[in-house]
Amino acid sequence: MQIIDRILDKALQGERIGLEECVTLFESDEIEKMGHVANQLMMRRHPDPITTFVIGRNINYTNVCDVYCRFCAFYRAPGSKEGYVLSDETILQKIQETIDVNGTEILMQGGVNPDLPFSYYLDLLRKIKQHYPTITMHSFSPAEIQKMVTLSGLSLEQVLRELNQAGLDSLPGGGGEILDDRTRKKISRLKGSWTDWMDVMRTGHKLGMNSTATMVIGFGEEMEERALHLLRVRDAQDDCIANGYDSKGFLAFIPWTFQPENTNMKREKATPEEYLKTLAISRITLDNIDNFQSSWVTMGPEIGKLTLSYGCNDFGSTMIEENVVSAAGTTHKVNIGSTLQIIREAGKIPAQRNTRYEILKVYEGSEQAQNDFIMQN
Repeated sequence: MQIIDRILDKALQGERIGLEECVTLFESDEIEKMGHVANQLMMRRHPDPITTFVIGRNINYTNVCDVYCRFCAFYRAPGSKEGYVLSDETILQKIQETIDVNGTEILMQGGVNPDLPFSYYLDLLRKIKQHYPTITMHSFSPAEIQKMVTLSGLSLEQVLRELNQAGLDSLPGGGGEILDDRTRKKISRLKGSWTDWMDVMRTGHKLGMNSTATMVIGFGEEMEERALHLLRVRDAQDDCIANGYDSKGFLAFIPWTFQPENTNMKREKATPEEYLKTLAISRITLDNIDNFQSSWVTMGPEIGKLTLSYGCNDFGSTMIEENVVSAAGTTHKVNIGSTLQIIREAGKIPAQRNTRYEILKVYEGSEQAQNDFIMQN
């Protein structure tokens, strides 16, 4: 039996793969074989032929940032004439527009703005919840939260507790990039170490908040760094489960590819094949995370469709608005209608969910998937 087959068989038997085995998978080109196993593992957790999605909106409340990531085309330096901070009224209007199309989630992220005090975030969250108590605020990346810690002089735990009490419901995994400091120092030396990112997530879990985790490939990182990233996420999830927190930890994992257009890093884009392989390996390695999101924003709808047979059970957000990835020249916009169509074309039944991955509405799917669903239920 070939080494790849042995590793994949081990995963199918319910055994964990280790660092060297994970690296071996990343170095292999047997993508379809890995995708097949990832799909089997996904179906064990999600036997119904349903693919979920959330109706949400990205609100990039500011583009002012003093971290200067080399891979970002969105930010403007403090003092730039092109810098902005959205007014509270504009933000509230965007949320109302989201609710008007049955949206449930706001992913509010911006630059790491040194001119916004901690009180700005608390006041804004309170105002949002006062106007829209049912909206889920899945907002602020670890880098933004670490800046709040610096500016407020409070502990990380106190900052997160106050944000949570003001209306922050869930933590997005933005800024994960590669959870290894060699690459992080190359691409964003001011953003902090991988442990800074993880400290925010672990502390949020301790306080009962759920989160998501991400990984971005294509920075020139080594295969071992990709494998370390996955194992570090897995370890943090293990700890959350072992400690019996009210949080479910990382509710989802979302890998995607670096988009080099308009940035200060001129690299070849990672191929769709590399992305699909990474997705499959992530599902195989992260045996303690239930949900995997398709990254159609960076890869486009057709690859998004393929992800549903490479380990994904979720199509992510309809993303009524998105400015960060699109600033790098990637503008794959998918509305609710085309989301339903793509999921059906993949032979699945689409279902709207909330941020906690609870299904709110099941739509009619492809005829075959619908028949299978009826037979099983």
